[in-house]
Amino acid sequence: MGERDGRTALVTGASRGIGRAIAERLAADGADVAVHYGGGAEGAEETVSRITAAGGRAFAVHAELGTAGDVDTLITGLERGLAGRPLDILVNNAAAPPGGPIETDTPEAFDRLFAVNVRAPYFLIQRALPLLRDGGRIITLSSVATRMANPGQTSFAMGKGALETMTLTLASALGARGITVNAVAPGATRTDANAAFFEAPGLREFIEAGTALGRLGRAEDVADAVAFLASDAGRWITGQTLDASGGVHLGLRA
Repeated sequence: MGERDGRTALVTGASRGIGRAIAERLAADGADVAVHYGGGAEGAEETVSRITAAGGRAFAVHAELGTAGDVDTLITGLERGLAGRPLDILVNNAAAPPGGPIETDTPEAFDRLFAVNVRAPYFLIQRALPLLRDGGRIITLSSVATRMANPGQTSFAMGKGALETMTLTLASALGARGITVNAVAPGATRTDANAAFFEAPGLREFIEAGTALGRLGRAEDVADAVAFLASDAGRWITGQTLDASGGVHLGLRA
């Protein structure tokens, strides 16, 4: 764990999986991390414990995204934990799982998905802007689903496409404050939270065969990409979506 550098970070959906890896990596780089969780209190406390055991600092913040008052609740908890300090890094990672295909999707599931995956990060950014330091970072998790057709994830991809458009627009809007706004788009990423999904017969082999680097992603692969954009090394990059998929479906492999 690196020395504390005085920066602060909020990572949504950090009780497990990619969000946990991002929180741990930012803490390792010296940031004090607000670990947001929705329903996984034990997981969030485990993330905090893992960070503190490694010499970092973190605190948990609860808010059930997609419900009335969700952003107000999250910001209240964040401000309490920051204790008057500004926010340097905002990572929108929390997301509802894909729904679909269109034949079986419902208005209720669609509205829930967009409430969590689009509405919540948009209004979280809005509310966080007064807390965010000039020169800060906003990083949102998108998906390679926006650049390839997967009929089983149509509404999910639509939402991620909206986030990429938001990223582009807010990068222009917030550039005068020196705030960079970027997205990171993972592909098939195996974590402790979803490992069982990849045990379906032949699925892992199929995905690996269509990936340029020939393996499933790991949460740490995505966390490292986020950490780069959050670091000083990423200061001149804004309005971009960084593909962190290992090259999923780039084309025919030799």
